[in-house]
Amino acid sequence: MKVEFKEVQKFTQWWLWLILIGIGILPILGIYKQLILEEEFGSRPMSDTGIIVFSLFTFTLIALFLITRLKTRVDKNGIRMKFWPFVSKKVSWDEVKKIDVVDYGFVGGWGIRLWTDYGTVYNMKGKLGLAIELKTGKKFVIGTQEPEQMKLVIEKARVEAWI
Repeated sequence: MKVEFKEVQKFTQWWLWLILIGIGILPILGIYKQLILEEEFGSRPMSDTGIIVFSLFTFTLIALFLITRLKTRVDKNGIRMKFWPFVSKKVSWDEVKKIDVVDYGFVGGWGIRLWTDYGTVYNMKGKLGLAIELKTGKKFVIGTQEPEQMKLVIEKARVEAWI
């Protein structure tokens, strides 16, 4: 029997996208009013270059939320995690000191959270994840939306003596 866990997460929170769309409308209005209609946008308008730079920054930020993915794979070879496009980790079972699915609580938001009690937390939403402590002492958590499936694979890994 093949023992494996795979999960791909992305930002799907409706309220987050509502905020991002709201933020994205502002530069569109500014470009339309100031660059197309040639009227000042706001009581203290930016320069045309300022509006373009602000718009590029805003749209890049929104695109980043759109393309960011947390991919997790747990199998007989170990644990692989990609928080694309930022971080990629690969841990073999012989590097693992301790591993468990935990409720890490609120860590100040989603994304990459440094210096928590669990080490670095990589998450997209929720508060459950795979807590890993390496033999080197380094700790980190990979968030999951499928904690029960992950627990099953970790237990099977223990039975098959990967851990």
